[in-house]
Amino acid sequence: MYEIYTSNRKVEKRLQGYVNSRKDIVEKLRRLKNNPRKECGAHPLKGKLKGKWSCWLGSNIRAVYIIDEQKKIIWIEDVGSHKVY
Repeated sequence: MYEIYTSNRKVEKRLQGYVNSRKDIVEKLRRLKNNPRKECGAHPLKGKLKGKWSCWLGSNIRAVYIIDEQKKIIWIEDVGSHKVY
């Protein structure tokens, strides 16, 4: 199982706001921790975001993250609407 961390305080606050307003996001994050490449519509990004992944957390909420296989960490770099791309 992976651990989830945010890349900075701004992303942490934004993610916490979504979690507080939508309780289903907690379950989606739990599933993501089990399999960050296959859960919640996870897919690798292309172009300038190559090497990063994205997943769906709810309606219009996306998370952009990096997977550190050695440390088993998911680093969430941004969360929000499709504008995070």
